[in-house]
Amino acid sequence: MGVPDLLVADEFGKFGMVELKYTTGNTVGLRPHQVAWLTKHSNTSSWILVKQSKKSVDTLFVFKACDALALKTGGLKSVNPVYFCKSPFDWEKVFSTIC
Repeated sequence: MGVPDLLVADEFGKFGMVELKYTTGNTVGLRPHQVAWLTKHSNTSSWILVKQSKKSVDTLFVFKACDALALKTGGLKSVNPVYFCKSPFDWEKVFSTIC
């Protein structure tokens, strides 16, 4: 069992873990061990970042780790993201959300 794709730290030394996903529809391809890891560590600063490309419009969604199971079973429409934006992405707001 691995850990999420990214380890990020802010200027105060606070760490966050981020699982990266890409989709062209509603489905988020989280694997069972990823759902298990994110659920087990949902009390930490762990996140799921999903980029959706649909009809030449890219949208970025940020979800809490505790949303992993709902995302796996119901997709993007099953859970409200903590933050989302259309391209061009506001990376400062994304990073301030996860750190």
